[in-house]
Amino acid sequence: MANKCAITGKGPRSGNNVSHANNRTKRWFKPNLVTKRIWVDELGRHIRLKVSTKTLKAIDRDGLMRTLKKNGLELKDVT
Repeated sequence: MANKCAITGKGPRSGNNVSHANNRTKRWFKPNLVTKRIWVDELGRHIRLKVSTKTLKAIDRDGLMRTLKKNGLELKDVT
């Protein structure tokens, strides 16, 4: 799996380090990803997903199925 959230698709972005003298050098801003086992009642088992911590917070708050629906996905798209 790439360095990308399985649900939101959030991935690395490029930008610049800017010094005090305003010198600019390229750098990457990587998303805060964690690999988690999430229980799915519909399947009756755990699934392993690589998601961003912001998405994980949304799953805790709303549930996996509602978070998937909000992002236009179904369970088969991430398993």
